[in-house]
Amino acid sequence: MQQNSVTLKNVSRWEKGVKEPILKNVSAELPEGRLIALVGADGAGKTTLMRIVAGLLAPQEGDVALFGESLYGPDLYRLQNLCGYMPQQFGLYTDLSVFENLSLYADLFGLEGEVRAERFEQLLKMTDLTRFQERLAGKLSGGMKQKLGLTCALLNHPKLLLLDEPSVGVDPLSRRDLWSILKENVKQESMSVLVATTYMDEAALCDEVLILENGELMLMDTPANIAHYAHGLCFRAEVNEDEKVRDVQAEFLDDVDHVLDAVPEAGYVRVLLRTDCDVDAYLSGLDRELKPLQARLEDGYLTKRWENQPKKSYSVIHGSDDQKTQFNDKEPVVRAKDLVRKFGDFVAVDETSFEVYPGEIFGLLGPNGAGKTTTFKMLCGLLTVSAGDLEVAGLDVRKQREKTRERLGYMSQKFALYGDLSVKQNFEFFANAYGLHGQQARDRIAMLAEEFELEDSMDRSARELPGGLKQRLAMAVALLHHPPILFLDEPTSGADVPTRRQFWRWMTALSQMGTTIIVTTHFMEEAQYCDNLLIQDAGKSLILGSPEYVRADSATMDEAFIRIVNESRNAKE
Repeated sequence: MQQNSVTLKNVSRWEKGVKEPILKNVSAELPEGRLIALVGADGAGKTTLMRIVAGLLAPQEGDVALFGESLYGPDLYRLQNLCGYMPQQFGLYTDLSVFENLSLYADLFGLEGEVRAERFEQLLKMTDLTRFQERLAGKLSGGMKQKLGLTCALLNHPKLLLLDEPSVGVDPLSRRDLWSILKENVKQESMSVLVATTYMDEAALCDEVLILENGELMLMDTPANIAHYAHGLCFRAEVNEDEKVRDVQAEFLDDVDHVLDAVPEAGYVRVLLRTDCDVDAYLSGLDRELKPLQARLEDGYLTKRWENQPKKSYSVIHGSDDQKTQFNDKEPVVRAKDLVRKFGDFVAVDETSFEVYPGEIFGLLGPNGAGKTTTFKMLCGLLTVSAGDLEVAGLDVRKQREKTRERLGYMSQKFALYGDLSVKQNFEFFANAYGLHGQQARDRIAMLAEEFELEDSMDRSARELPGGLKQRLAMAVALLHHPPILFLDEPTSGADVPTRRQFWRWMTALSQMGTTIIVTTHFMEEAQYCDNLLIQDAGKSLILGSPEYVRADSATMDEAFIRIVNESRNAKE
C-alpha cells in the first residue's frame, strides 16, 4: 500500500490582528513519490502552507504528518531532516561563494568525507555549476541562483522536496533545466516534490495539482481532470493582418457576459467561454470565426475558480484623464544606436541598436544575466551610457539624464516603494516628487486609486501589502505624472493568472491612448502583446522584430526563445 508523503488534517493558521485566517481547515493526502503542484492566486496561502509542511510554522489548529509521523511533536527535528526546502529567495548567503554555500548546508546536514565530496560533484555537474564554485552567490544570475538554491536543498537526499515558487523571475531556459532536474530526482530517488508555482504550464507537468483559494483547498486532482472542467469552452480566434493581437484580446476580455478569459497565443487569441454561455448562440452571433481548442490546465483552473469567485470586469485606464501622445507617430520616441555599457572590463551590453515608436509596446527579453535590465536602466537614465547614442523622448540621455527622467514613468523589478509609508503617503510622496500639488494631485491620486482598486488599502503600510497590491501601487505611482513613456521591469513577475491579465489590460489601454511602453518579461506569452521584441544574451543582440518574425516556425514563443539562445551559444562554442 502506498504511503503518503504529507497528510494534512484540518490545518488552520491565522496571524494576530488579521480577521480572516490565512489557511482554513485544509485537509489533503499527498502520495509518496509524486510531483505535486501547489497553485493559487496571490494571498491564497501557498507560502504559509509550504512553511507549515517544512516544520517552520506550526498550525494553530489541525495536524501535519510526514510519512505517517506527526510533524509537530518530539520528532520535529528528525522529520525536518527528511525535507529539502527552497524558499522564494532561494535561502542563499549572497556574500559567500557557491562552494561556501554548499559547505554551510553540508555542515547543517552533517555530511562529511567522501559522501560529501561525491554529493558536491554529482549536484554541481547536474546543475552545471562546477565552473562557478568560486563565484559569490550574490553575483550569480537569477537562473544560477535558482540552481544553487535547488542544489543546497538536494544535498542530503531529501525524501520530500519543498519548492516555493522557484521560477519567479527566471527565464524559460532556466525553467526547463529546473524541471528536468526535478523529474530526474523524482524518478531516480523516489523523491516526493511539492512545488508552489504561478506558471500553469509548469503545474501541468506534475502528477497532481493542489489548488488553494482564499486559504481553503478548492481542488486536488490530476492536470487532465482539472482541464476537463473547461471541455468544449476553449476556442481559437484568428487575428487579421491589420489588427493587433492585444487589441483583439482586449475585446474578448471585456465581454464579461460570455468570456471568462482571453490570452494572446502564437498569432491568435485563445478564448475561454463561461460555463453558463450558450456557446452555439454566441458563436453564431460573432463576426469572427472561432475554432475549437483542447482545454488545458489553466482553462480548467479558471473555470473552477469562477464558480467560487465570480469574474468581474477588468478595470481600464480611461483616456479622458490620461496622457495623450505628444510625439510624431513617424519619428521614434526611443532611438538607441550601438549602445554599450561596461562595468570595468566586463561588457554588460555590447553595441545594441533599436528604435521604438509612439504607442508601441516594446519587449526586452533574454536569459538571466543577458543585459536586458542594464539596457533598460540606460534607457531610463539610471545608468550612464559607456558608448553609443541614446535618445529618449527627444532628449540626448547622455547629456540630459535628469530631464529625460522627468518624462518617464518607471516601475522597477524590486518595487521602489517606501514600506513604512501607507499607500496614501506613497502616492503623496511620489506626486510631490513629480511636481503635482494641491487639488491636481488629489484628483490624480483618487483616479488612480480607483482604477487600480487601492481605495480600501489607502491606510495600510506598503510593506504589509500582498505582492499583487504592491505591484498595483508601483504601477499606479509610475503613472502619476502622465508620463508619455512607461518603463516596466518584469511588472508581472510572481503574479497569478488573473493579475497578469489585469496588468496587460491596463497596458493595452495605455498603448491605445499613445503611451509608449518598454517592458522586460520572462513570461513568453506576454511577448505576444508587444509590437516588437529584442532578445539579448551575454550583452549581444540576437534578434529584433515582431513576435511573428521572432517565433518563425516554432510552435510557441518559449520554443522560439530557447532555440534562438541555444543557436547563438552553440555558434560561439
